[in-house]
Amino acid sequence: MKRRLMALCIILGMLATTLTGCVKVVKIGEEDKITGKKEFNAGDNVAGIWESDALPELEEKAVDLKTFLTEANGDIKSLVDKYGKYSMGTSGEINYVVKGSAVVEEVNQESKAGFMTVKLDDYNGNETIKLQIGSVYKGSSVRDSLDFIKFGDYTNQEEWAAVSQSINALVDENVIKKADVSSLKGKTIEFLGTFTATDNEEVLITPVQLTAK
Repeated sequence: MKRRLMALCIILGMLATTLTGCVKVVKIGEEDKITGKKEFNAGDNVAGIWESDALPELEEKAVDLKTFLTEANGDIKSLVDKYGKYSMGTSGEINYVVKGSAVVEEVNQESKAGFMTVKLDDYNGNETIKLQIGSVYKGSSVRDSLDFIKFGDYTNQEEWAAVSQSINALVDENVIKKADVSSLKGKTIEFLGTFTATDNEEVLITPVQLTAK
């Protein structure tokens, strides 16, 4: 009986030693060394595509806003087949890429979702035209205007949303802050940006390029 107990103890001891040898402690943030998969970083993802892919595509797509509004004649969504892009392939929100020259009539930084109201050069339509100036940005029109960015290329909805948030953060840091928007009232600006067609009364543009003349 004692021999059996001793043999059982030896076996259990060897088993414990074997199992302990299979355990590897991995530091937080270094899981990719074991799994081979790195944690997704939306900021790095956007920074890696912005100058090389995103801006060139937006510059190529941009239609003059005055021309666009004149052609739309009060029905902004009617130009989706010519200038627009759906957020979900053939459905969802309609997004446009536009550019123009305008005079800044108002700079509103009282709320977190700040904006500038502008008047397009040589255009007298009824639409209210605003440029978002942060720090909170509404919508995902920049992301959803880009052809090379597709939902299927990301693991889940969280990553997809994080891409849009990172684009807006990049716009705030590299476009809005550098433009010193608080000093732009009364000045003429040139802009390139995107907007989602929500109604025919207001155009709310997220600028990706903004310069004062």
